[in-house]
Amino acid sequence: MRRAVLDASALILLFEDGSGGETVERLVAESLARRTELFISVVNWGEVYYSTWKAYGPEAARQTVAEISQLPIQVVNADSELTKSSAELRAQYGLPYADCFAAALSKKWNAELVTSDRDFIKVSSEIEVHFL
Repeated sequence: MRRAVLDASALILLFEDGSGGETVERLVAESLARRTELFISVVNWGEVYYSTWKAYGPEAARQTVAEISQLPIQVVNADSELTKSSAELRAQYGLPYADCFAAALSKKWNAELVTSDRDFIKVSSEIEVHFL
């Protein structure tokens, strides 16, 4: 089964109907059909919450995470193993720390990382990155 990790930017595009959001929508449909497993790190989930709060206020942020909870996306907690791997990626590639959690999760699950964030080009030699 195909595995994909969503970066915060991918989910934001889905909810804001941004360019690339249709790709995320297709992945959600594939997940509902049990052809793709979708994951997001709790750290990146928090980025979506924060970004929505900052842009649209607390009620919109709460509504967004409520909608995420209805999607077939597994929110993965940041245990010590994932956090260590994230810290190593930060040290090696200088990615923003939150982005390192998406990259580390992709690496751990041998999953494609779906993002609109071009910073991930830095780790494309270690993980498969699908840029939206």
